[in-house]
Amino acid sequence: MEHEAIIRLGAFLGLFIIFACAEALSPRRPRQYGRPKRWATNLSITILNTIVLRLMAIGLPLLAVGAALDAGQKGWGLFNHLSWPAWAEVALSILILDFAIWAQHLITHKVPILWRLHRVHHADRDMDVTTAVRFHPIEIALSMLLKIGLVYLLGPSVLAVVLFEILLNGTALFNHSNLKLPLALDAVLRRVLVTPDMHRVHHSLLREEHDSNYGFALSIWDRLMGTYVAQPGKGHDGMTIGLEWQDDRPTKLGWSLSLPFQKK
Repeated sequence: MEHEAIIRLGAFLGLFIIFACAEALSPRRPRQYGRPKRWATNLSITILNTIVLRLMAIGLPLLAVGAALDAGQKGWGLFNHLSWPAWAEVALSILILDFAIWAQHLITHKVPILWRLHRVHHADRDMDVTTAVRFHPIEIALSMLLKIGLVYLLGPSVLAVVLFEILLNGTALFNHSNLKLPLALDAVLRRVLVTPDMHRVHHSLLREEHDSNYGFALSIWDRLMGTYVAQPGKGHDGMTIGLEWQDDRPTKLGWSLSLPFQKK
């Protein structure tokens, strides 16, 4: 697919601006910290992640979309041996990839060494669109390697991978946003998609709450797997977001990047 990187970047930037404006106009919770310091840190981490992926693309020129193209040319993967309609392959590919991201997310909470990386994301004391891109570079690299391997096993089309990447990025921005939705609308949307109120439970300080609601795009996996928690015990206004570092350290770039290597 020509210009896929531009398409994905354009979709990401457009949705980022939309949700950033929406949460500013209708915020769900008051902020603990102002935007400038947090956003500088979270967006700096995003820039570092982009550099890491670009470097990976030099040594391993087969990121997710490239892997789909390569698998198609070599006839590797399940869907390259089937003659299903294109729409069915695209739909099933997106479902499988979304479930894989759900499972990966759960594993990062259960395996101690992976949790050390993932807690960089959870340490953020505020939750907004920039939290959606606050992941340690090592976690991003490992996630991409897993995605590449899955693409080779499945053999999805390039279109399916591009659509999934746009869906994943868009829903992550949406469900991390500090956006106040009408309760009736939230109830309808969360039947299919992970909403901000649903995902906010996952960012609770309480272990029993942040070990729930692992979905990024579709809400069905948590319901099927018994990890769905509808609301935080103290309500969205009374809950505490983040981890044990209830101070300004998570707003600092150096501290955030070094967190996985700290003893505590």
